Amino acid sequence: MQQTLPLPGIAPERTGGYRTDHLLVADMVRPGSRVLDVGCGDGELLQLLESRGIDGRGIELSREGVNGCVAKGLAVVQGDADTDLVNYPDDAFDYVILSQTLQATRQPKVVLENLLRIGQRAIVSFPNFGFWRMRLQLLIGGHMPRTENLPASWYDTSNIHFCTIKDFVQLCEEINVKMERAVALDLYGRPVPLNLPWWVWNMFGEQGVFLLSRGGGK
Repeated sequence: MQQTLPLPGIAPERTGGYRTDHLLVADMVRPGSRVLDVGCGDGELLQLLESRGIDGRGIELSREGVNGCVAKGLAVVQGDADTDLVNYPDDAFDYVILSQTLQATRQPKVVLENLLRIGQRAIVSFPNFGFWRMRLQLLIGGHMPRTENLPASWYDTSNIHFCTIKDFVQLCEEINVKMERAVALDLYGRPVPLNLPWWVWNMFGEQGVFLLSRGGGK
């Protein structure tokens, strides 16, 4: 599969108070677009989008997250990505974003299909379980990995479907999803170089950020 150009590097991990992956996501969205942020958490990404002239809406599972977003003046409702996305009409948004939430869904494939039904494009980011530090913890320590992005113990985590960058690329091919842009961020929030093969991205990318659209048919 052909790799598209990654965005310019943004380091360190947070720039101007925003997470690197959020800045990458925001740069993928055209100003003036209508956006739905699924699993929007505390609304940090929505605030960034709105500061750039983007019409943002959010859906969040936790009541605390919803209350926090509403207190910030954000248009957010409580809902579950696994069950409530089916209630949104086709092409309701220009972009639908799923940031660091895919691994917490019960049916990732169905959720991804719904993202691209509701929006003309989808932006998905997730922690890469193929990252070398995770492999090392499994190999040497013999226990489920824990990192800054995945700090919870195996028995106390909301994440139920870990995947690697390679897994995600294969899923996109399986359901005929077009990758318009792909970025793997390393431990320091820097894009892994484009001209390296996918297995290097899978080894050294701590997280992946993908801009997706519907495929043109098989």
